[in-house]
Amino acid sequence: MRQAAGAERAVRLSAADRIELTDLVSRYAAYVDERSPEVPELFCTDAVLVMPSPPERLDPVDVHTGRSEIGAALSALDDFPLTRHAITGSVFDPGTHPGTATGRVACIAHHLRERAPGEVGNIVWHLHYADRYVEARAGWLFSRREVHIDWIETGKPRRWRIETETR
Repeated sequence: MRQAAGAERAVRLSAADRIELTDLVSRYAAYVDERSPEVPELFCTDAVLVMPSPPERLDPVDVHTGRSEIGAALSALDDFPLTRHAITGSVFDPGTHPGTATGRVACIAHHLRERAPGEVGNIVWHLHYADRYVEARAGWLFSRREVHIDWIETGKPRRWRIETETR
C-alpha cells in the first residue's frame, strides 16, 4: 500500500502477525467444519459475530455478542452433517491502534445434507468475511467478524462421506 509523501504509518503488521492472522482464519474454518467447541475461543470475550439470514438476507444482520452467543449462533451448522469452508484469499491491514488489524477473507462454504432418503443437496455460499482483530497475550483473536454472502448456489454431489460412512 502506498503512502502519501511525508505520511508515516503509525501501525504496521509484521510478517509474523500476518502468519498468525492467516492461521486464525484458517483455524476458524477448520474448527467450524469439525464442529469444535473451541471456535468461540478464537474470539475475544466481548467479540461480535454478525451473520446473514439466508436465503432472505445475504448481508450481515443477526448480531451475536460474546463467546456464548457466538457458540450458540454457530450451532445452526449442526443441521448440516458435512460442511467445508475453503479460504480462497485473505488480505490483512493494520488497524488504527497498535495491537489491532482488519481483514477481508474470501471463502467458499459447502453445506451438505440429505433432502430426502438417498438425495443429498449441497448449498454453496460464496462469501467474504469483514474482520477486525485484536492482539491478546495468547495471540490474535477476532474482535468482530461479519459474514457477507455474495451469492448462493445449489448442487447435488454424486457421493459424500460423513466420518467413516460412505454414501
